[in-house]
Amino acid sequence: MKKILVTGSNGQLGRALHQLLQNSDADVTYTTSKDLDIRDEKAVHAFVQTCNPDLIINAAAHTAVDLCESDKENAYAINANGPKYLAMAAKEIDAELVHVSTDYVFDGTSSRPYLETDTPCPQSVYGSSKLAGEKNVMESMKKYYIVRTAWLYGDGKNFVRTMLRLAKDHDMLTVVNDQFGSPTSALELARMILYIIDKKDYGIYHATCEGITSWYDFAREIFKQASVSIQVKPVSTEEYPAAIAKRPAYSVLENAHLHALGDYRMKDWKDALKEYMADNEPIKASE
Repeated sequence: MKKILVTGSNGQLGRALHQLLQNSDADVTYTTSKDLDIRDEKAVHAFVQTCNPDLIINAAAHTAVDLCESDKENAYAINANGPKYLAMAAKEIDAELVHVSTDYVFDGTSSRPYLETDTPCPQSVYGSSKLAGEKNVMESMKKYYIVRTAWLYGDGKNFVRTMLRLAKDHDMLTVVNDQFGSPTSALELARMILYIIDKKDYGIYHATCEGITSWYDFAREIFKQASVSIQVKPVSTEEYPAAIAKRPAYSVLENAHLHALGDYRMKDWKDALKEYMADNEPIKASE
């Protein structure tokens, strides 16, 4: 029986992993920041030694992109130091580590989907801290899977829920149409992670649902699938000055490493959204 330790279990990915693993024969330990503060090296070492997992899935992160700009020390403590401590502890017991990273490690100026081999160039504290975490993992151990994802939504606060909530009180919403990416369901990401850990092909992976869209067209598809009638107005990033941290204009990731393993493909983003909407029917009425 495989023993798995999941950090950040209250997040969207953590909950998706719980959904998929609850009926498996794996012995899974789920931790939140209250159970295990990954910023504390001694605590991480002691917890991992006691738990003695075969695999650690690190889904813990400081993901408040704008807050990271003013909370730099804490962002690096969670996103850079935490993964390092987990990797060092994993290596001591010869465990594998899945570390979840982000499209924000790139600058977003590409004219084609980013490959795992492309050179990162983060433009924000969040992106820089996540890249530092990647490097710390790679320098600390060999049995790692670094999984970069983007535009994630699942059980928790996310773009889909926000759009449906705002639609209750507005006749029109403005959404940026000059940022492009691949909306990715947490459930699809969790499935991908469980697929690659059986392949034992370590390294960096990109993991997003297939297809490319803008936030504007993503919003329109959400309302279409939810049968919500509302006007959506496209605006440029410059016209929508709410963001503090710089967002990548082009966040499309190519799942090249995943595709090289075989014929496994993550779902098209529209199909994954349909599954999410079907599985989360109450969000349409309650939010």
